[in-house]
Amino acid sequence: MSMSNDIKYIGVNDHVTDLFESQYPIKTGVTYNSYVVMDEKIAVFDTVGEDFADEWFANMDKVLEGKTPDYLIVQHMEPDHSASIDLFAKKFPETTIVSSAPAFNMMKQFFGCGYEDRKMAVKEGDSLNLGKHELCFISASMVHWPEVTMTYDKTDKILFSADGFGRFGAPLKDGCCAVSPEFEDEPWADDARRYYIGIVGKYGVQVQNVLKKAAGLEIETICPLHGPVLTKDLGKYIDFYDKWSSYTAEESGITVCYSSVYGHTKAAVMTLIDELKAAAPDTPIACFDLARCDVSEAVASAFRYDRLVLATTTYNMDIFPCMKDFINHMLASNFQNKKIGLMENGTWAPKAAAVMKELMEKCPNLTYCDTIVSIKSAMNDANRDQIKALVAELA
Repeated sequence: MSMSNDIKYIGVNDHVTDLFESQYPIKTGVTYNSYVVMDEKIAVFDTVGEDFADEWFANMDKVLEGKTPDYLIVQHMEPDHSASIDLFAKKFPETTIVSSAPAFNMMKQFFGCGYEDRKMAVKEGDSLNLGKHELCFISASMVHWPEVTMTYDKTDKILFSADGFGRFGAPLKDGCCAVSPEFEDEPWADDARRYYIGIVGKYGVQVQNVLKKAAGLEIETICPLHGPVLTKDLGKYIDFYDKWSSYTAEESGITVCYSSVYGHTKAAVMTLIDELKAAAPDTPIACFDLARCDVSEAVASAFRYDRLVLATTTYNMDIFPCMKDFINHMLASNFQNKKIGLMENGTWAPKAAAVMKELMEKCPNLTYCDTIVSIKSAMNDANRDQIKALVAELA
C-alpha cells in the first residue's frame, strides 16, 4: 500500500503471537512495519521477525517489481524487526546495509557476521541522498536499546520513528494494514500507553531528548515500527509522549490495585471504591485484581492517573506474590510523581504496608497518605473509619 508516490508499506500483521516479548498479552495482535522508498536509489526500512519473512518478502517483491534495493536501513536490532536481516542479505548480496555502529556489533552477535564488506555506519547528523529523497539520521540511543536510530525524510517530511510512537494492535480486516486510515482512526492511547510504559517507560530522559530533536523538524507523518502510521493531529501523540516520558499524570484519577486471598481485603477495597465514588463522583477510578488482570494494563493505569491505592495481604511476613510482581513492574518502568494510599491485611502480624513502602523507596517523588488501612483478618468498624479517613485524603 502506498504512503506517498515514492514510499510504500510492506509490513505484516501478526495475529498469531499471544504474548509480545513473552509477557504482554496482545489480544488484537501487533504489526511489524517495514517501508520502501522508491527513488533513484531504493531504500528498505527494517525487516520483520523470521516467522513472517516469507510474507514480508512477497510484499517487497510486489513493490520492487524485479528491482534490487540499494540500501537496507536498520533502525533497531530487536529481533521482531531485525531477525530477517541475514535472509535479506543473502537474497540481495549487493545491497548496502545502513545502521549505527552499535547495531553492526549486534549483527555479529545475532548472525555471526557484521557485513564488513557492505556496511555503512551512520551517526547523528549524517544523511543519505536517494535522489529526490534526502534521509537524515537521528540518534535515539536507549529508546529503548542503545543502537536505535530514527530517520527523517526531508522531502516528504516523514519521521521513521523506530519503536517510538508504536502501539499494540493489528487490523482485523483483510487487506488492511498500518497505512490504512481506518486503522489510524482506531482508539490509540490505551494500547500505545501499555506499549510505551512496559517497553520504553524506564527511559524517559532519553525520550525527552529525542522529542527535543523532533521539535526542530517539520513532521507531517510518523512511521513507527508497530501500530498505525500517524498522519492526523500529530501534536496529540507528541503530547502523550511528553507526559509519559516526563512521568506526568495524564489526568486526575485513581488506580486501585489489590490482591486478596479469601476475599476480606477485596471487601475492604470495594468499600473504599464505594466511598470514593460518593466523595468524588466525577473522578475516574480504575480497579485491578492483580491475581487475575493483565498486569501491563494495571501498570499503565498507575502511570495514567495521579493517585494510586495498593491493597494486599501479609504473606509469609512479606506481601502476596502478585502485588510484589506489580510493584517490580512499576520499578522497572521508573514509576514516580504520584500520591499513594496503602491498605494491608494480616491475621496475626499485618506488615504489608511497610513492605510495600520499602519496595517503593526507589520511586522518586511519591507522597504517601497519612492514613494506612490496617485490617486484622476481616474489616471492622475501626477499619471503616480508616477507609473514610483515607478517602478524605485521596478525594
